[in-house]
Amino acid sequence: MKRKTKYIIAILIICALIFGGCGDKTDKGDAPDKGKPDLPQQSVDISATPDATFESVLGEDELFGDVPDEIVYNPDEIVEILLKNTEIVCDSNVVTVDGCRAVICAGGTYVVSGSLDNGMIIVEAAKQDVNIVLKNASVTSKTSAALYVRKAAEVTVSLDELSRNVLKNGGTYTAIDENNIDSVIFSKGDLVFTGSGTLDIDASAGHGIVSKDTLSIVNGKYNIEAASHGIAGKDSVNIGGGEFNIKSGKDAVHAENSDDTTLGYMCITGGKFTLDTEGDGISASAYMQISGGEFNITTGSGSKNATSNGGDSFGGRNPWGDSSQVETDTVSTKGVKAGGNLVITSGVFSIDSQDDAIHSNSNITIENCTAEIKSGDDGVHCDNAFIVKGGTLKIEQSYEGLEGLTIDISGGTVSVTASDDGLNAAGGNDASGFGGMGGAFDADGSAYIKFTGGTVNVNASGDGIDSNGSIIVSGGAVYVSGPTNSGNGAFDYGTSAVATGGICIAAGSSGMAAGFGNSSTQGAMLLNVGNQSAGSKITVSDSNGKVLAEYSPEKIYSSVVITCPGLSVGGNYTVTAGSYSQNITLSSIVYGASGGMGGGVPGGGMPGGGGRPGGNRYW
Repeated sequence: MKRKTKYIIAILIICALIFGGCGDKTDKGDAPDKGKPDLPQQSVDISATPDATFESVLGEDELFGDVPDEIVYNPDEIVEILLKNTEIVCDSNVVTVDGCRAVICAGGTYVVSGSLDNGMIIVEAAKQDVNIVLKNASVTSKTSAALYVRKAAEVTVSLDELSRNVLKNGGTYTAIDENNIDSVIFSKGDLVFTGSGTLDIDASAGHGIVSKDTLSIVNGKYNIEAASHGIAGKDSVNIGGGEFNIKSGKDAVHAENSDDTTLGYMCITGGKFTLDTEGDGISASAYMQISGGEFNITTGSGSKNATSNGGDSFGGRNPWGDSSQVETDTVSTKGVKAGGNLVITSGVFSIDSQDDAIHSNSNITIENCTAEIKSGDDGVHCDNAFIVKGGTLKIEQSYEGLEGLTIDISGGTVSVTASDDGLNAAGGNDASGFGGMGGAFDADGSAYIKFTGGTVNVNASGDGIDSNGSIIVSGGAVYVSGPTNSGNGAFDYGTSAVATGGICIAAGSSGMAAGFGNSSTQGAMLLNVGNQSAGSKITVSDSNGKVLAEYSPEKIYSSVVITCPGLSVGGNYTVTAGSYSQNITLSSIVYGASGGMGGGVPGGGMPGGGGRPGGNRYW
């Protein structure tokens, strides 16, 4: 019943036993270090590896090994612990009963049933494996944990089939030993949950479930109300299945190790999650991997409750240590958050978050998922590289849609609605959130936005596509319904914009319009088309009348940036945009406009206008 990979740090405790009649069968202390696997790199040099990907690290077999969905036990080989309201009945000499406390002193399988008004189940079995089967058990502990694992190699809690089990705390925690017990289920060692039954946890104070080592959940249904974290593990939290309904005052699912930055990671391969939290939905101080599951996450009462506080990479308080940020008392209310790399290979997400919906202090890779997002800040934010390889990402509401130092989109379908920039390659800490400026005017040669595949639709009130460095379009299809105000543009960059393939049509206001530069190898146009109404179709046709690309912007527009396959030097084309129509000959790779004048000027207009080398811009 062991997992193949168990990441356990030795914590030797040499102290007198405080539970009478329950002595160690071996030497005193917790389980020895069983070794840690090679962990993934937490950061990369983005400038040196601009096409770097961050692949999945751990598979389900590595995480859960042969832990079954349901524990099958032999009735002749179990120890029964019967709870009778104000007393506990057990006839085994490996269980010490003292009033309403039952102390399990040795490895084995224990079946707990009945109801206990005010008591505890305690595990004191150093270096031994203990299986606890909850079979319609109800335990209330008014001043401590209902289930306390003080010593064991690993404890597996199985929710017996068709059973409903209830564990509660009465609202306070009184110290009973040197450990800071602060949850309804509290374990100093590895803790595993399985079984198809139901567990209801009521933590009117403290957390729901806490493991100070590794916490793994394979199966079961969990209804948790907690004043603090719902589920928390120190070294890691690994979830392979189950149903989770969590309402929490802090993070719903939380992994954090402040002593070792390689730990505090989270891996989720399945399960159904309904999370309503005043903190983060799913949070890990190190890396996070999600490869399956259904997630319905609401944080901070949702995006409608967003506040203007200047923001930072972790909602104002940055609990995992960027010294450049000033800590405040602001609570982090992100949907999915990782301090290290975040990899999503599969899953269905519905996120309504007060702060960022998906966030990493390092890199994010989305290989395949379906996500619908409403965010009070960024839809997706990372400090370094953001990579989209596939899936469907729909950001219905955000301040900025996608933000990272670099953004690579090679597949999938992405749609963004943003009250500021749609896509922003700025990097660093999330200072743009909640109304901050975020260094929008600083050129950064390491920043870029690259499109090599997929379909991207952007509806932005700020810049549609904004890179502090470069923009590269070499594949896929990109459509932008950009700003209607003259202070922003559908297309904006700090160093260069290059088209080598793919489709890009960006429509917006003309006051700050910019187009592709002369380093492009595929033809591109920047046109002032006069004032056109929302929904007015933009069409590019060749000399034979073949439509090369078309797009109907959602907003009024007066400027259009176009590149698409079939545009080449010397070709004749017709561009229509609402009431605007013009025949154009590409005498050079870029056809542009200058001075905001209509009609377009052959030869690229104003190269380098506005401090953008090789680019074209209205002024």
